[in-house]
Amino acid sequence: MTIRQALISVSEKTGIVDLARELNQIGIAIISTGGTAKLLQEAGITVIEVGQYTGFPEMLDGRVKTLHPKIHAGILARDDLPEHKEALEKNSIPGIELVIVNLYPFNQTVAKKDCTLEEAIENIDIGGPTMLRAAAKNFRKVTVVTDPADYSTLLNELKTNNNSISAASRFRFAQKTFSHTAAYDSAISNYLTAIDPDGKRKDFPDTLNLNFHIAQTLRYGENPHQKAAFYRDIVSIPGSLANYQQLQGKELSFNNIADTDAAWECVKTFDNPACVIIKHANPCGVATADTVLDAYQLAFATDPTSAFGGIIAFNRALDKVTSEALLKQFVEVIIAPEITEEARQVLSQKNNIRVLTLPLAHEAHLFDLKRVGGGLLVQSPDSHNVTLSDLEVVTKEQPTPRQLEDLLFAWRVAKFVKSNAIVFCKDGHTLGIGAGQMSRVDSARIASIKAQQADLTLTGSVVASDAFFPFRDGLDVIVKAGAIAIIQPGGSIRDDEVIAAANEHGATMVFTGIRHFRH
Repeated sequence: MTIRQALISVSEKTGIVDLARELNQIGIAIISTGGTAKLLQEAGITVIEVGQYTGFPEMLDGRVKTLHPKIHAGILARDDLPEHKEALEKNSIPGIELVIVNLYPFNQTVAKKDCTLEEAIENIDIGGPTMLRAAAKNFRKVTVVTDPADYSTLLNELKTNNNSISAASRFRFAQKTFSHTAAYDSAISNYLTAIDPDGKRKDFPDTLNLNFHIAQTLRYGENPHQKAAFYRDIVSIPGSLANYQQLQGKELSFNNIADTDAAWECVKTFDNPACVIIKHANPCGVATADTVLDAYQLAFATDPTSAFGGIIAFNRALDKVTSEALLKQFVEVIIAPEITEEARQVLSQKNNIRVLTLPLAHEAHLFDLKRVGGGLLVQSPDSHNVTLSDLEVVTKEQPTPRQLEDLLFAWRVAKFVKSNAIVFCKDGHTLGIGAGQMSRVDSARIASIKAQQADLTLTGSVVASDAFFPFRDGLDVIVKAGAIAIIQPGGSIRDDEVIAAANEHGATMVFTGIRHFRH
């Protein structure tokens, strides 16, 4: 389809001057509006202002400018229908074959802490989405572009094909446009339905609209008989797994992505150099140390059997010596904020290992989501990190400074272990982890057994429990295994009984007041 005339109206003006100049040079006439027209004219680009084009001035503070039959008839008319051509000729309406539009910055506006309802509403675009939908609907004739990242692609094809765009490209642009307007309307709905009649913001909107774009199709899901795909947020949160870059290795599987996310979110919570090893969504070894090598070796020592085929995450740059140690075991995925060139060369010896980099950032998603039959569970993310000042010592025995450090470390690990969770730690590394059991006592026993299997002593260790002890039996198992300090939320009707048991054993116990169930 040969393009003779373009309409340009953009809020995000990155690259638009260069694009318009190129369009002019290849003989495409430009209609434009408001600030866009002014910008192009100041750059010496020939532009027909929309009011001049339609014979009707912009009005109502710019609310009405492109909402005119001469604009929309030129966009919507079909070339394959004689009656449409006759209507255009009868009313002296030229066709518009290229629409370049992006929308008022609604998301950016409502993201501001001081944004008022009035300001939000003024940033709801009307004419823009109308033109985009019209152009995308008539993609057999019209090329529509919303994303500045597509400008170079558009120009290259125009120059290659004598001012024409292929049917395949027009359809692809139309698909992207409808997704763009859907996401825009979703944002407006999410914002407005989260406002009470009195103007106050609610925690959750009455209607929740979600928009993701596909990153890749996967060979299969959790199991080979399940089909699967990985979708990214339209706007990814900094530091979130979706922003990874893969340096080498096979394509990530469904389970790889899920487990890597668990490893990454866990390792990000530590300030000191840390290593987290994940197997089947649970940590099987976590450690902090002075170096990433020491952290890895301590984490691996927790449960070498489970670490086989695991996911390994670091919160510091991965160096050569640590990479050499990693090659001694079978590992599925390695992720770190940075991987040195020397480390890359080492890891390339086993090119099937998936190696990812992702800059550290600690922002959280607005919502955590879990699909259930016929609906969706939505909650705020569990981003709470307990600090020293949050702890309440409830026993006669007081914890030492070293024990307090270990208790806080154990608590952060337990946060990422499936409930019921019991985590033994000492000197900044895990010793035994019990996860996902129906009984907290069984989790405690499993954690103790795993420590024994790894030939690790629990004498003098500390323990984190992700939720309170409903009875003293779990505490008894922990202390018998060698623990001398316990961190737990508290809040049981039998807290007094559990505290008395700790005093009886001469152990120290601290309450956090915070629970970390992870189902």
